Amino acid sequence: MTKAQKIVFTVAGALALLIGLSVHRLLDGQKQPDRAGLVDAGIILLAQSRAMPALQMTDQNGAVVHMDQLQGKWSLLFFGYTFCPDICPTTLANLRDVQQQLPNVTRERLQVVLISVDPHRDTPERLKQYLGYFKAGFEGWVAPVETLQTLASAISIPFIPADTRKPNYLVEHSANLALIGPDGRQRGFIRGPIDNAKMIAQLPGLVAGD
Repeated sequence: MTKAQKIVFTVAGALALLIGLSVHRLLDGQKQPDRAGLVDAGIILLAQSRAMPALQMTDQNGAVVHMDQLQGKWSLLFFGYTFCPDICPTTLANLRDVQQQLPNVTRERLQVVLISVDPHRDTPERLKQYLGYFKAGFEGWVAPVETLQTLASAISIPFIPADTRKPNYLVEHSANLALIGPDGRQRGFIRGPIDNAKMIAQLPGLVAGD
């Protein structure tokens, strides 16, 4: 090999390395979300995703649903109930407003599911009527308390079952939401209360990354 050929191969090898590193950094940057921005928006990602338990519930139309039906979209699971006086209507109204201001492509890849922690009063019919007030296409799922406790434990969204013998009882529950990826696994949490502007800024990048 001549000296000139050696120089050509050396330069070509260096260029290939530089291009490879640049592509790697570009792809890596696409995969890695803006962690600082997400945390500032109250979106906390888990170091490792969690499998969802295989549970059966009932939706607002009275149809049987399973947890694996969350696959295919990003899902925000909110534990609440229709007789909730403050946190629930505020959170759902905020989510509706956020959803309305997201780009179409983001909105199509995202769904909100209210998991009722009050199966004693929240029938499918009641859930459908309540969610209809928000006109946002939200889902509503309900199940026996034992099933709800299994889900709550698996995704670390606590609630305290109420004493249903008391009139006008309240259910203590978290204001946080569980963030479920399109693979049906829990990816993290969204801290309540929701900051609409920051959520609108961060969700498109997060949802586009998977």
